[in-house]
Amino acid sequence: MASVNKMIIIGNLGSEPEMRFTPNGNPVTSFRVATNWRYTTSQGERREETEWFTVVAWNKLAEQCNQFLAKGRLIYVEGRLRTRTWDSQDGEKRFRNEIVADHVTFLPSVAAASLPEEGMSGIEGDDVSPEDIPF
Repeated sequence: MASVNKMIIIGNLGSEPEMRFTPNGNPVTSFRVATNWRYTTSQGERREETEWFTVVAWNKLAEQCNQFLAKGRLIYVEGRLRTRTWDSQDGEKRFRNEIVADHVTFLPSVAAASLPEEGMSGIEGDDVSPEDIPF
């Protein structure tokens, strides 16, 4: 049976990208991306939630991200979700979810102004109930 592991996000860089090299000399760049979700509560109050993602790019894509990205830049990222685990210095098990980027598109900042306030689909999450989902 086939499986799919695909993440797509559009958001703003929260800090400058950090490039480093593996012992074999392969470049790897990591950066944080913030996405926002706006919604209206049942009491009519507007709210916004921010979700942070760690994105990792390798090789030529890593070099391009390091060269062209800057804090605050709006980007589109496609990739796969990867969970890394390790033991901390105090002996506790730690983990981190990352998006390993396959494709990064640098978006102009005016693109955000052209999107509907509720998101790309134009459908507010409050209008969808579990019964509306077709699977």
